[in-house]
Amino acid sequence: MTKISDSTGTAPSRGGRRGRRNRAADDAPVRKVDYRRLRNPFPQMKRYSDDQIAAIHDAALTMLEQLGMKILLPEARRIFSKGGARVDDATEMVWIGRDIVTAALDSAPRSVLCRAARPDRDVLLEPGMLVFQPGAGAPHATDLERGRRPGTGSDFRELIKLTQHFDALQMVPPLVEPQDVPMNLRHYFTMEAQLTLSDKLPFIFSRGTPQVMESFEMLRDFRGCDDAGFEAESHCYTIINTNSPRQIDIPMAQGLIDFARYGQVSIVTPFTLMGAMAPITVEAAMTLSHAEALAAITLTQLVNPGAPVCYGTFTSNVDMKSGSPAFGTPEHFRASLVAGQLARLIDLPWRCASGSAANINDVQAANETQFALWGCLMAGSTIVIHAAGWLEGGLTVSYEKLVTDMEILQMVAEMCHQTTPDGPDVSLGALAEINPGGHFFAAEHTMSRYQTEFYEPLVADWSNFGSWTEGGGRTASERATDIWKTILASEPDLGHDPARIEAMRSFAEARTAAGGALPES
Repeated sequence: MTKISDSTGTAPSRGGRRGRRNRAADDAPVRKVDYRRLRNPFPQMKRYSDDQIAAIHDAALTMLEQLGMKILLPEARRIFSKGGARVDDATEMVWIGRDIVTAALDSAPRSVLCRAARPDRDVLLEPGMLVFQPGAGAPHATDLERGRRPGTGSDFRELIKLTQHFDALQMVPPLVEPQDVPMNLRHYFTMEAQLTLSDKLPFIFSRGTPQVMESFEMLRDFRGCDDAGFEAESHCYTIINTNSPRQIDIPMAQGLIDFARYGQVSIVTPFTLMGAMAPITVEAAMTLSHAEALAAITLTQLVNPGAPVCYGTFTSNVDMKSGSPAFGTPEHFRASLVAGQLARLIDLPWRCASGSAANINDVQAANETQFALWGCLMAGSTIVIHAAGWLEGGLTVSYEKLVTDMEILQMVAEMCHQTTPDGPDVSLGALAEINPGGHFFAAEHTMSRYQTEFYEPLVADWSNFGSWTEGGGRTASERATDIWKTILASEPDLGHDPARIEAMRSFAEARTAAGGALPES
């Protein structure tokens, strides 16, 4: 069985030539890595000039002023009206002046420190940071042993454990919908799973004030905060999707209000598909996406100036033959670059997305996910969601793909190490040790470092064809099955207070007996 890296950041062992060597594991040096707080080391690409990006921003402001947004929640329209926007309740339309948006962008914080269960799991959201999340929001789960299936509570818990295991995933998203848990009780289940199986930053669905308030209460008490302490810092986040084109529905508007009011993070993410719910060109689609994001950000600041909020986008295109969403396309990449330039213009932390439309964990899935990922990296995204495990355009999270994608994310994380203050170690002594035409295999410089110098693959097999064939000729996906099974078989001690766990479960049981809380629509 393949050895797996643990939550301390120790690099995994692998099969192949080195993996079969006879060495005393207890005596071998341990390679330590830190994937918990990353900075994006890559130069940020530009799709357009600064003047052209400013023109897109100006067009978005004009759209909000002249075309307006449909805001379905009456309370949100009242807040916009009080803030100076023009509102027509009969049509539910709101026209937001650019001065209102500009003031909101001025008050929105550039940097947000999100508190996890332990300080070394805290997440800093600001331009230049790099945070990864696995695929999220899928109705189905799949793996090679159990096949494709509707997401269940068991799948949700297992995927939380996999997310917890990998340090290069710093936030917990809603990986799959646990469809065997009733909607009026689902928030109890998902909060309990996140808080007991992970110590990372948790996610809360915006499905109406009753569910959000109960989730806040569970998290507040589990973290040992009072009301003032909870509201003073960010302990969780939500994702807000607009209803493109130019609409924010009731649960999403209420979520923006609730999270802003209580000082928790909203990640505002219009989901715009070119040729479907957005214009067919990148520039026009990004103008729409940007305007919708600005409207939602403005609402948070009208509720609570300084409320933590992240700019976001998820813009790709559709297959014009079938209408199906496509991801990892050149258009997806270009839209990410434009989003990055717009995010830098308004100077906010922001979220972008990878993803794949492939149906199984194959070369198409890898190509699309990695190409989309590089779009996010080159655009300077603060948070990259759907970076591991996402298939079928978000309909499925794959256990095997989550593991094989982690190989890439860990390799990217390796690139985030800061250069030492003294500069590069050119090791002239090592160069002098070997005569011309020799080799460095047995050099002292090599022997003192060979066990810890290089990244060791999580799932890749570097053995030659003969050895690989003798070992069963297994694919990366098959090896990934061993890895996720090994992770799920372990029960790491996260140090949670048993009394708080019991109190949280008692709270959920009492609320369940009282009927739970239905989502609002």
